[in-house]
Amino acid sequence: MDTTIPLEVLLVEDNSGEIRLTQEAFHAIIPSLHFNEAVDGREAMSFLNREGVHADAPRPDLTLLDLNLPRMDGREVLARIKKDDSLKTLPVVILTTSDADTDIAKAINCTRMLMFASPCS
Repeated sequence: MDTTIPLEVLLVEDNSGEIRLTQEAFHAIIPSLHFNEAVDGREAMSFLNREGVHADAPRPDLTLLDLNLPRMDGREVLARIKKDDSLKTLPVVILTTSDADTDIAKAINCTRMLMFASPCS
């Protein structure tokens, strides 16, 4: 009997094709992952804060976060996670198809700035 507890992953992505590809790629390496999905930033924060329909949501071991999301973009989600004492240690991996240096730099700088309690911009 396998008593391994699967790792909980929160995948924050609004594109169903990207969700499928990401899950397939990760499952090829770690089949025991359990994916939870949020299709926009507000739903992601509701999941992470265990609000509403997500009241019984597991705490993710890893969050995979798209930068370009509806309702609340990934940059704002990342900033909120890093400002929240109960969430700031949560590992977050930024996923983006953007090759814009500014998008990548903003995500990196936001994390660095929040480590020193400065606001992201």
